[in-house]
Amino acid sequence: MSRIPATDHRQSPSRRPSYRRHKPTGQAVVTINGRDIYLGKWNSRTSWAEYDRLIGEWLAAGRHWPGSGNDLTVAELGRAYLNHAGTYYVKNGKPTGWLVHIKLVIRRLRQSYGHTLAVSFGPLAFKAFREKFISEGHSRGYINKLMAIVPRIFKWGASEQLVPGSIYQDLLTVEGLRKGRCSAPDHPPVAPVADIVVDATLPFLGQVLADMVRLQRYTGARPAEVCIIRPCDVEMSGEVWRYRPESHKTEHHGRGRVIAVGPRAQEILRPYLLRDKLAFCFSPQDAERKRRGAQHEARKTPPKWGNRPGTNRKRCPKRTPGERYSTDSYRRAIQRACEAANAKRREEAAAAGTEPDLLPAWSPNQLRHTVATEVRSKFGLEASQVVLGHAKADVTQVYAERDLSLATEVMRKIG
Repeated sequence: MSRIPATDHRQSPSRRPSYRRHKPTGQAVVTINGRDIYLGKWNSRTSWAEYDRLIGEWLAAGRHWPGSGNDLTVAELGRAYLNHAGTYYVKNGKPTGWLVHIKLVIRRLRQSYGHTLAVSFGPLAFKAFREKFISEGHSRGYINKLMAIVPRIFKWGASEQLVPGSIYQDLLTVEGLRKGRCSAPDHPPVAPVADIVVDATLPFLGQVLADMVRLQRYTGARPAEVCIIRPCDVEMSGEVWRYRPESHKTEHHGRGRVIAVGPRAQEILRPYLLRDKLAFCFSPQDAERKRRGAQHEARKTPPKWGNRPGTNRKRCPKRTPGERYSTDSYRRAIQRACEAANAKRREEAAAAGTEPDLLPAWSPNQLRHTVATEVRSKFGLEASQVVLGHAKADVTQVYAERDLSLATEVMRKIG
């Protein structure tokens, strides 16, 4: 019974099964994943050609032996796919967010069907596996997103000759959860955040984070695009600047992304461009320096008394400010600002004996919806699509130039 070794992905690229002589028969032999394969007469041209063919297939299959898949378990298939996903779902040398979802699905598959043969995992098992997520109260959209990974695992397994392709075809017969026809709840769509809510939150953010929020509000950029902006990515010629992110969401589809930066956004961004051209404009390190500087300015104890600046810091802190914000740290900072704003409103309401008017919690993605709503109401649906980068994948170069011109005109007026 063949198995896929758990350590195949850690083997050195130079290590491969050796071409050996089998003395009793005078044949050449190679051992691949514990299986002896005879190649023909020792040191013959035919045996070397067969060896090269088998090793080529073994390397192409991720250093495991393509077989019938009849003795492969779901856990082993998942482990092999995870080895592949670890090198495939990578962007700019870092794992993408999809890898997190893939690991979750494979871990859950291993818990429920780890010892089940892959050839026995059919539509009924797939539905039972999905039912576990439904019973846990996950949303319909989230469950459909995760369940789309399962057929993809078996599709890859079929392409590597690990499992029959019929399993993948059978799993495709299971339709996704439909709205109103299942017990999984639907989360409400992401709604725009009112400018009055944003303005009330900004005083509880540091200057750097507040400028990130303002810039995103005026440009409609994605949160990740705001976090990674650098001086070298901004073309400042013309009345409206053009920002080309080094990396963006639809980059793997071969689509470019150009963000128009209007006059109001330029005023926010201009001071942050006075740095090394490869440095990130919005840096947690800068934010921390400004925060400590503000604390020092507000200090009431004379400098010659108490702790001097920098003397009461940990020598080896567990966490230090990074070079740039991530989308998660950006989102969490806004959530903490909302909590701080509501805490102050509760104190003021308690002092006045009234009910507090609390701010709703909001996220950076809602700013994009706010921009989309404003642009669509003033300039139409097409303008909203091009400003937010929602063009279709098959748009021609002529239409791309038209879209950029339209986005530039919109940002000249509102950005």
